[in-house]
Amino acid sequence: MNVIEALSTRKSTRAFLDKPIPEETIIKVLDAARHAPSGVNTQPWNVAVVRQEKKQELQDKIEQAFRSGLKGNMDYHYYPSEWKEPYKRRRQACGLQLYRTLEISREDRQRQTDQWAANYRAFDAPVMLLFFMDAGLEQGSFLDYGMFLQSIMLAAVDQGLATCPQASLAEYPEIVKQTLGYPEDNILICGMALGYEDRSAVVNSYRTPRESVEAFTRFYE
Repeated sequence: MNVIEALSTRKSTRAFLDKPIPEETIIKVLDAARHAPSGVNTQPWNVAVVRQEKKQELQDKIEQAFRSGLKGNMDYHYYPSEWKEPYKRRRQACGLQLYRTLEISREDRQRQTDQWAANYRAFDAPVMLLFFMDAGLEQGSFLDYGMFLQSIMLAAVDQGLATCPQASLAEYPEIVKQTLGYPEDNILICGMALGYEDRSAVVNSYRTPRESVEAFTRFYE
């Protein structure tokens, strides 16, 4: 598989097989991703690979906090405080596509809650990746981190794995840091589900649309 094929194959997967990933495969993915570029070679990434009993412990704590009504409080603002077009429309369409695929009605609050809670279990993938960054770094390091995350996802595709990058796994940074022993002054960037795709799951049957190149590109000569 070449890079262009991997880019078009990658998708956000929300159902995984109950199949462990060999540790050497995880290391191989991260070893490839570490070659991602970063400003003046800062390499701002710090990765927690959470599996088995520790994953169960952490996801139980986060899901319990969510179901108790405790509102998440990320270390930074991921989304805008006010949604404008065309981003508002795209966001709404994304959520609607998910619920329609799963046949969850607008009135079925319980199923909506249960589906959202699956985020905090990394959709039951065998591996939850969590990404931290030194709080002393600036916005440029977020750009670096994006390239690192994409590199992980492409390397995962190469290894026959599926992923779902998740801002939701950074909504309860205090719980994550306390459970894993990370310092408070680290920024929890996001998380990622990593595993083998359950191709029979309905939730994995759809793809979100993308804008055409012509819609976001201008050529100057």
